[in-house]
Amino acid sequence: MSKRAAGPPPSKNITLIGMPGAGKSTVGVVLAKKISFAFVDTDILIQARQGRSLQHILDTEGYKVLRHIEEEEILQLQVVNSVIATGGSAVYSHKAMEHLQRISTIVFLDLPYAEICRRIHDFETRGIACAPQQSFEELYAERLLLYRKYADLTLNNPTATQDEVADSIIAYLQR
Repeated sequence: MSKRAAGPPPSKNITLIGMPGAGKSTVGVVLAKKISFAFVDTDILIQARQGRSLQHILDTEGYKVLRHIEEEEILQLQVVNSVIATGGSAVYSHKAMEHLQRISTIVFLDLPYAEICRRIHDFETRGIACAPQQSFEELYAERLLLYRKYADLTLNNPTATQDEVADSIIAYLQR
């Protein structure tokens, strides 16, 4: 597998970042099957270890607590040969993203705002970590800069199927 031009030796993981609704979990499962990797979804890890949903954490403790829990969960990841789907707010933690950069190639699934809105119908119950007065559009704009900052590869093809996105990632890794 080919990775960054400089830095540590090639890693054995692929991390998917992007907005809720971008397809991180769906593409992640397809990609993991295609390359015989394990699949890790940090949102599911959080819910399993916390014993409650992301939305419950947001409702009872707030978005900053959820982001902190997400950071801790990512910093604990010690996996190889895995596709990692992160929560959409993982990019708010520089420490977590540095860890993911060390252990993986980071792929940003970049979709236009309108497409994300078309895919998400449950904004109020989805467990999206944002400030109470922040609009979804403001959140999108804020995160877009962070996703681009950390991505080794950015894929922006809203009409691509999950298989096509996975194949694009594989092609990138094989260059």
